[in-house]
Formats: sequence, structure tokens, C-alpha cells
Amino acid sequence: MSVLADLLSTVFERRYRGAAEPDRQNRSIEALCRDLLGSSGEVSGMALSRLILDRYAGMDDAGKLAFFQFLTQDMGVDPEAVRDTLDAFETTPDRNTYRAFMTAAEPPRQELARRLNQVPGATAQLVAMRSDLLRLARDNPGLSIVDLDLKHLFASWFNRGFLVLRPINWTSSADVLEKIIAYEAVHAIDSWDDLRRRLQPTDRRCFGFFHPAMPDEPLIFVEVALSHGVPGAIHDVLSEDREAIAPDAADTAVFYSISNCQSGLAGISFGNSLIKQVVADLSQELPNLKTFVTLSPIPGLTRWLSERDKTMPEDDDARRQITAHYLLNGKRDKGGPYDPVARFHLGNGASVHAIHAGADLSPNGQKQSGGVMVNYLYDLRQISQNHERFAASGEIAASSEVTALASAAAKTTE
Repeated sequence: MSVLADLLSTVFERRYRGAAEPDRQNRSIEALCRDLLGSSGEVSGMALSRLILDRYAGMDDAGKLAFFQFLTQDMGVDPEAVRDTLDAFETTPDRNTYRAFMTAAEPPRQELARRLNQVPGATAQLVAMRSDLLRLARDNPGLSIVDLDLKHLFASWFNRGFLVLRPINWTSSADVLEKIIAYEAVHAIDSWDDLRRRLQPTDRRCFGFFHPAMPDEPLIFVEVALSHGVPGAIHDVLSEDREAIAPDAADTAVFYSISNCQSGLAGISFGNSLIKQVVADLSQELPNLKTFVTLSPIPGLTRWLSERDKTMPEDDDARRQITAHYLLNGKRDKGGPYDPVARFHLGNGASVHAIHAGADLSPNGQKQSGGVMVNYLYDLRQISQNHERFAASGEIAASSEVTALASAAAKTTE
């Protein structure tokens, strides 16, 4: 798998080589964008693209905001042209009228992004550009229509067919390992020794999705512990003093950390495919593995309680009960589970398997959930059925133990 992944990355890898030649006409970035859309030659188009990307990279937030406002106001669709071409297609539905409608209905900024992407290394720069856009749009909601266009393009550019699953281990490049430390979003990696404990032992695995146009940038990665049975505390998984086991002696694979790495790809889903692919690969590599579970944080629990003027109980049994009630019954105003991690795993077809009090002693774990963690079970026989029921009616699959805990709490929480 590693050899194939590296081969694919090598075949498709493109590097951004140096800065563009200065623009002798001293055009504004807006003029450069218009010229790029009007260019027909590949060489001139690449030169313009490099000028635009270099110009953007040198901007401060005020300049970037002005650029995004230009894309919003001057690079959108012409409603009148859309109406006229749609009328023509309805009157004469043929190839030519449909093509005219498609052209009118696509905002020029989408074609601009495609042309910018012809430059080697531009994909990563456009992802970073969207990260800037999302950040600036918090105070400038009108920019959100530009984000819809970029998200539409990225959903195609980063679909599963283009992604490469690569194992990440202690022999991976230092560049990739440094990014794993930086991007870890669930359980912080404090040092290189901490990273070694997660990657080097034979009962540890890490896998990431990479895109051939960004071969040194993980898009998402998952850390896996091979174990005897289902763990109930993260300190048991990450302990410096734990004894490693032989991989063929393990019966359980535990997904204990999943981290998205690129803020500019927010809303582009990778986790579903990643977990299912890793389950399939580990099942083939280690047929002794019978159970696939997470050991997951519950980031919305204390906030949900606070919104209802409630506090986390002191008693561990009561904590498990209130957590079970939250996971099975706590909903957002717009529907679906309140907890974002629950939405992710339940949407993937997992079930709520077990709840553990005192499972996360870290300050963040205490703040988010009073130290409570949850196992989501990925049962290969039930994933599709669980997913369909959750998508169709919001039905949440859960073990009898968790269901009983939620029932015990229901009378005192509402």
C-alpha cells in the first residue's frame, strides 16, 4: 500500500517553482483576473495565474478582503443572462441552448479558480485562499456566496477517487511527521517522544488521506491502537508505561483520534471514507481483529447542560446516565444530534457502544465533558443499515446498555 501510494503521488506531484516574473504593466489583481479569463494560450494563462497567486500571497487581510469583495461583486452570474438562456432552452431544448444556459449559470469566479489551478502547486494555495475566505466571512457574510463556488469545486477536486491512503509511521518524512504534531486536534502531541509512542510500536497504526497535488500535506489522519478488548480511558491508550502487544494478538482496533488538517477544506467530508477504508485494510492485514471502535471525546456535553441550567453530576453512574441521554436525545435546533462527534460517527453508520466516566483526565476533557468518553462501534454487518436509518429518520443505533442508561436519566433531565 505504501509503495503504491508513493508511486501515485510521484506520478501526479507538481511543484510550484519560484515566483512569477514581475508584471511590467503594473496591473491590479482585478485586471490580472480579467485578463486571465480572456486569455486563450496555455503559456500566457500560466504566467497570469502565477502573477495572481503571488500577488494574493503578499496581501494583508485588507487586501484579501478587497479581493474577495471583487470576486463577490464582479465575478458572479448575470441574472438576466441566466433567465434569457433558460427561456431559450425551454423554447428550443437542444445542445446549443443548453450549453448557453450552462455558461450563463456558472459564475466566472469558478472558471477563474480552475485557471489558477493550472499552475504547479496552486491547489494548496487555493485551499489556503479558502481558509482566508472562511475566516474573513465571519465578519463579512456577503462573501459566503464565493465560498459556495469554491466548495463546489473542491468537492470535485478532492473526491474519494483522487485521494491516496498512506500509512504514516516513524519512518515517514520529517515534514509529514511535523505536520502530524501540528494538526493533531484531539489529544495534543507534546513532543517527538510522544509522537514516537503513537507511531513506532507494532501495536500502533496511523493512516492519512493525501491528494496527489498536495503530496506532503495530509488532509485527514486517524490514529489507531490495537488492543485486547475495548478500552475505557484514553490514558490507558497513551500511557508511557503501557506494554505493547503483538499485532496478531490483538482482537480490537481502536480509533482514538481523527484530525482534519486543512481548514480550507472545511465541509468536504473525508472521515467517512477514511474510517471505512482503514477498517477494510486492517481486516485484511490482521484477520484476528473482530471489533472496531472509537474512543471519542464528547465536546458538546457540558455546553448542552449549561444551556439547560444543569451541571455535570458528581457521581460516575449519574454522569454515564446523563451522557447517554445526551447522545441519544440531545438535538440541535435544526435537527440531528447536538454533539458534532456523534453526528460524524452516527452518520457513518456507527452505533453508541459504551460510555466511560473518568476516561479523559486532561483539562480539555474535563471542560468538554467532565472527563466522560464514548465508544462508537463500527460493526461491518450493521454499518449500512445504521447509516440508512439515521439518514432517513434520525434513528440512533445504540447498545442495550447505553439505551438503559439513557432511560434511567430521561425522567430527571427534561
